[in-house]
Amino acid sequence: MFYLLHGNDEFTCREQLKKLRQQGDFAYNQDHYIGGEVSLATLTAACNTFPFLSEQRLVILEGLPKKRRGEDSSAASGTTESADPPAKARKKKAGKGGAESRAGFEKGLAQAIPGMPETTVFLMLVDEELAASSLLLKVAQEHGKVIQSTLPKGAALESWIKKRAQTMDVKVNGEAVSLLANFIGNQLRLLANELDKLATYVGVGNTIDASHVRLLSAEVQEARVFDLTDALAQRNRMLALNLLHDLLADGLHPLALLPTITSQVRSLLLVKELAATGLRAGQIASAIGSPPFVVEKSMRNIANLLWYSSKIPIADYLILMPR
Repeated sequence: MFYLLHGNDEFTCREQLKKLRQQGDFAYNQDHYIGGEVSLATLTAACNTFPFLSEQRLVILEGLPKKRRGEDSSAASGTTESADPPAKARKKKAGKGGAESRAGFEKGLAQAIPGMPETTVFLMLVDEELAASSLLLKVAQEHGKVIQSTLPKGAALESWIKKRAQTMDVKVNGEAVSLLANFIGNQLRLLANELDKLATYVGVGNTIDASHVRLLSAEVQEARVFDLTDALAQRNRMLALNLLHDLLADGLHPLALLPTITSQVRSLLLVKELAATGLRAGQIASAIGSPPFVVEKSMRNIANLLWYSSKIPIADYLILMPR
């Protein structure tokens, strides 16, 4: 009874884990460990322990030990042998503080799984996609079940939103689906929370439409404001005016736009100043604490800052804009 849950979709992996642990009556025979914090000996001992006053024992392992610098997956797959002499190899295996290496942990666990008692249900969750050469993946395919969860994109993401809404006994129209998919993307945990909020608002059996998303989803509103600042930086006056009128028509007060735009201007100026010193996007992102893709977008927009050439201060421009 070994289940291996892996993939880059952490949200779905954990939902699958929750369903699996609810399928049995394990009573007090449950152990939950975190990879990197439990030794292989402790984990295998728990898996080999027979249940007490229950038919099954549940053992859950979340994650694996972190890979050490220079360590690759070939060590875990057993396809290569270390060139280190035995003494040095033992030293590397012990590592800092006596902790086991990831390769050694995976290899030992893969060897122990086939011999585990039938009374043990072992659930292992890994928040990454394991390589085909992984020993754990191979042993799960032979002696258990593999459940892989991958983040949906494009049409698959829109389908996920519709199916998620159905589980909440509501419908969601195409425009609302597009808004959620475009502005929130495949952040599934956040999407699930937004859908739960929207479903509560419209009620069972009703339909979520675009107006509900614009009204209740803070993530969508914030993203639309960022689209406005991007349009301004790109000197796309028509798009900026359209976005501005849409935001105002949805009830957003002009003054509510100022903090976001001010923050965006400050970020652009910081990026401009640091870029002038010769720093690259990754170095700038680390210096100001922003994601690299945000810095890269800022660097593309720096040369076209609308407010550098505008005769009207941006605050006055927004406040005086007719509703």
